[in-house]
Amino acid sequence: MTEVTSVDHIIIAVRDLGEAEKNYTAIFGREPSWKGVHPGVGTGNVLYRLANTYVELYAPVAEGANADALKKRLDEVGEGLYGIVLGVEDAAAATEAFNARGLKSGAPVEGSGRDEITGAIRKWRTIAMPADQVRGLFMLGIQHLSPADALPPAPLSAGVSEAEAVPGCDHVVVMTPDAEACKQLFGDKLGIRLALDQTKPEWGVRQLFFRVGGLTIEVVESLDKSKAPKTERFWGLAWKVANVGAVAGRLAKAGLDVSEVRVGRKEGTEVATIRKATNGVPTLLVGPA
Repeated sequence: MTEVTSVDHIIIAVRDLGEAEKNYTAIFGREPSWKGVHPGVGTGNVLYRLANTYVELYAPVAEGANADALKKRLDEVGEGLYGIVLGVEDAAAATEAFNARGLKSGAPVEGSGRDEITGAIRKWRTIAMPADQVRGLFMLGIQHLSPADALPPAPLSAGVSEAEAVPGCDHVVVMTPDAEACKQLFGDKLGIRLALDQTKPEWGVRQLFFRVGGLTIEVVESLDKSKAPKTERFWGLAWKVANVGAVAGRLAKAGLDVSEVRVGRKEGTEVATIRKATNGVPTLLVGPA
């Protein structure tokens, strides 16, 4: 059994937490689960726990080393999808397994956070994954030491029904110049199941679909090398919904820029694109046709 059990959470880098919270509360149709700070390092976050992952809006809020690194990243590439954190049941065992497979990760480190909404405390252990070991991507491993309900599900916003809200994430998109290298990283080293490897000349891409914890990591390589990025990067997100038309309609009424509903590439689905405001993340709604 793989040591990675989930995409525990997805990190979106933003400049202004208040503005980003407004945007993602509108997108999800849900209120935040948690609002916190990282004492001594200068960053803060707003969290939304969904059915199969949680989303972390991550911003510099004070002086500190992490805030400096994040500001540098924001200045260089702007807001957008920053990274993912992979859930593990036992951080020590997972670290040993990663190292045995050739991914030289750091020893587990204890961490904790406090919720500014309720005062609740959560504790965890993280596994550092140096950038040179994971093709420059920002990834960590995490073992939660607190009960799952220490981070409560994001509640529906007033006046929003479940049919109009976002319950979970369908997939995270990684753009790559080298699908084979990503196959090694996510499959061989991290031990995540490769569900599908397909080349679509009509779309101009090769796609790898890694599946874990009810969520897909989709790796995309352009068949036109001139269009491929020079290095890997986390790129976009697709949100799983029960009714694309209902969610798109709610978002349009709320003033977001949303496309028309159209037939999805996957058989039996329909999709719509959220163009603004997503804090720099290419964003899709996907649901049954």
